[in-house]
Amino acid sequence: MDRKNEIVVKDTTIKTMSKDGIDYICITDIARQKNWIDPNGVIANWMRNRNTIEFLGIWETLYNPDFNPLEFEGFRQQAGLNAFTLSPSRWIESTNAIGIIAQSGRYGGTYAQTDIAFEFASWISVEFRLYLVKEFQRLKTDEQQLLGWTAKRELTKINYRIHTDAIKHNLIPQEVSERQISIIYANEADVLNVALFGMTAKEWRDANPNLKGNIRDYASINELICLSNLENLNSVFINDGLLQSERLRRLNSIAIHQMSVLENNVQSRDLLK
Repeated sequence: MDRKNEIVVKDTTIKTMSKDGIDYICITDIARQKNWIDPNGVIANWMRNRNTIEFLGIWETLYNPDFNPLEFEGFRQQAGLNAFTLSPSRWIESTNAIGIIAQSGRYGGTYAQTDIAFEFASWISVEFRLYLVKEFQRLKTDEQQLLGWTAKRELTKINYRIHTDAIKHNLIPQEVSERQISIIYANEADVLNVALFGMTAKEWRDANPNLKGNIRDYASINELICLSNLENLNSVFINDGLLQSERLRRLNSIAIHQMSVLENNVQSRDLLK
């Protein structure tokens, strides 16, 4: 699946995308730094340059096993001549290039792999290239942080399903009402809340009336990791038939230890008495 985003460099919005594991930057947007009216003309002038053709050819040789070197050599020999012209689409079709791609629609334009896009930006303005690199690196850092958060959140959801299944098969009596089922689930969720956060979901809502969501929505990455582990362990404890009070005591002790390791700092939480 293509992943699309945008960055702003010196008041210019530049689209980015990831396709088949390769990051691309829209050089049509970059070209507007030089000519807002005719960015495609800017790209065409850049591609007439012999140095550009050689750079593109070397990149494709390194990263594209399907690259057509014969067509590339023909372009390389003609590059720089007054009559020579080369559009992105012709380059792509003739050489099977993957370093430059053309997109239509809302995210339309000519896109180049990041190395190529940065080279194009240098041709436009060395200063602009430096700002572009900085903003793109910031975007990738934000994406990695979001990916980490999402992965931990999904892991927590999966373990929650495992956890509730264990409750269903071990704690819920036969022929109980849906309300009774929900109360049992809520109590077990609060076992984990108290073990990790030191309070029940209701206590947290009462203490934070202006916050939306629940206590787990405001958990840190480390707390979500710990919570995921606690859910697995609680499922094991339930299957082993441990009383809730004993499970709470064990889970609290484990939570304190794991958070101490994760935070690399001794936590001030006390074991439940």
